[in-house]
Amino acid sequence: MIFTHDTEHALAVVVDLINTGAATSGAEELGGLAGLRAFVDRNSFSDVDELTEADLVRVLDLRARFHEVFRADGVPAAVRLINEIVGEVRTTPHLTDHDGYDWHVHFFAPGAPLGEHLAADCGMALAYVVAAGELDRLRTCEAPDCSRVLVDLSRNRCRRYCDSRTCGNRMHVAAYRARQREAAH
Repeated sequence: MIFTHDTEHALAVVVDLINTGAATSGAEELGGLAGLRAFVDRNSFSDVDELTEADLVRVLDLRARFHEVFRADGVPAAVRLINEIVGEVRTTPHLTDHDGYDWHVHFFAPGAPLGEHLAADCGMALAYVVAAGELDRLRTCEAPDCSRVLVDLSRNRCRRYCDSRTCGNRMHVAAYRARQREAAH
């Protein structure tokens, strides 16, 4: 494990959020409150009740800003972006144990709106990545027709595709077929 479970969870949430956009998935998955609720449920957020249009607007803004972090041209640019995101919310770190997880830190105030929850916890997770000197683990899928993002948490930093069953398998099959064609000539 590179990071604590709560940091890895927050990083997975950032990846899922970015990949809900039409720019990465081909279809807008957060086009309304139903899509936002599905995102919240899929990522097992704690302490999120009713969602509003204001929540949706804030989350869509954060999605674009988190995506900028993945595309940042170096550490200084990533730091500036992350500091802007985290600096806009009142972080209130507190220890909690819930949903079967051991003690971990939440950076958002209990009952905070979803946008503050995401900005604080996910922003801090990205800050931990940068502080650990691991910015290069924030990547875009290497499949030529895919623009989804991923966090490479593998030990040897070898993850290249957003999903090994789709993009990874498709690229491996294409490489195999190319080798077979080359061998036949």
